Amino acid sequence: MPDGPSAGARPGTCPAYGTPCAPTSARVWFHPPVSDRHVSRDRRRLTATVTDLEVRRQRALLASLTLDRSLEQTESSLDELALLTDTAGSDAVGRERQQRPAPDPATYFGKGKLQELVSEANRLDVDVVVVDGELTPVQQRNLQKAFSCDVVDRVALILDIFALHATSREGMAQVELAMHRYRLPRLRGRGVEMSRLGGGIGTRGPGETQLETDRRRVLRRISQLERDIAKMSTTRDTKRKARRRSGLATAAFVGYTNAGKSSLLNRLTGADVLVEDRLFSTLDATTRRLELPSGRTALVSDTVGFVRDLPHELVEAFRSTLEEAVDTDVLLHVVDAAGPDSEAHIDAVRATLAGIGTRRAPELLVLNKSDAASPAALRRLAGRHPDAVAVSAATGAGLGDLLAALDAALQPTTADLEMLIPYGRGDLVAALHRVGEVLAEVHETEGVRVKARVPVAEAAAFAAFRA
Repeated sequence: MPDGPSAGARPGTCPAYGTPCAPTSARVWFHPPVSDRHVSRDRRRLTATVTDLEVRRQRALLASLTLDRSLEQTESSLDELALLTDTAGSDAVGRERQQRPAPDPATYFGKGKLQELVSEANRLDVDVVVVDGELTPVQQRNLQKAFSCDVVDRVALILDIFALHATSREGMAQVELAMHRYRLPRLRGRGVEMSRLGGGIGTRGPGETQLETDRRRVLRRISQLERDIAKMSTTRDTKRKARRRSGLATAAFVGYTNAGKSSLLNRLTGADVLVEDRLFSTLDATTRRLELPSGRTALVSDTVGFVRDLPHELVEAFRSTLEEAVDTDVLLHVVDAAGPDSEAHIDAVRATLAGIGTRRAPELLVLNKSDAASPAALRRLAGRHPDAVAVSAATGAGLGDLLAALDAALQPTTADLEMLIPYGRGDLVAALHRVGEVLAEVHETEGVRVKARVPVAEAAAFAAFRA
């Protein structure tokens, strides 16, 4: 992107989508000496408004506040932010941190630290400053004025990554909904300069401003996306009920992003899911059949990875998808055993699942990448989680133990019943059609002979009529 507003684009709007974004006209554009500048380097906005895969990588400066965290936790969070920045198509060329009891309400960082950050950004000639936290609209606007480049927070960065990787219709709708919810309080206009007068008596005056028009347009789009996602959720519920009636047990891989969920699914089922050593490589759920040692067949799904401080806009937008993952017989919680923050990752995943507010399935902890983990780290994790299974998707070690543990955890979920129901109990026949799958139905003299497959939890209600 050139060093200034795009030609032909209305100030305050995104040139790619035509939607409101940070107004370029309010920025002070920094032009370092020619000898210090990157000659003819394309610049791309690392935000949730523009996605362009045909430009070169940006240079990013990472900035963080320690707040109530320790120095080690802050550095670990910055390491994760650097991986997120790399996934979004940018190179972290510097990192800064400040210890404060609370963020500054106006600029997030303190006045003196902000001056240091501006000097460092100019020295490194960065294209974007990435803040390891969530900025308020006021803080983001003030930082945009202080720096000579784009400023995005952790939320916008993750939204940008999701926008890059969403491929299915539902996934793209969910990401767009999260983007609009994030941008709505950050809309900015130019006041009455772009107001529109109404027609007729009583409509004189400044009229409706462009900001009000943009806000109404975004709200209308949010409502449309919510209706579309609700329709998709209905279709998914129908498919989920069909899987339940089939009697196949279900399991879902959940875990921190880049823990190896897709690699394990590929190794166990022969699926061809994209595998990359990057965060959030796959967003759309993939379901495959898996043969268990007992001879039974289970359906195993891969899900989107979690991360610390996952934006609440994404949790809300992906709630229906996450609920489908949680509404399963067993959760295969995959952990990177070779990672430095395995316990923190476990807590982050469990906190996100708890925030969904749905039924929690039994959890089987899977310690992946055991070939790269140190023996001490494996012993420490095994001591804290004695029921965990250590595996390696890369070498195949421990997969037999994982299948055996999954087979034991997946108890039969359905029961086949043959019943003779009196004609006066038509409500029971209706209940069978509602909660299970009716395989055969024959009308006899005494009543209706029914063969049905019902969930084990519902079988007791029909025990008195079993033939």
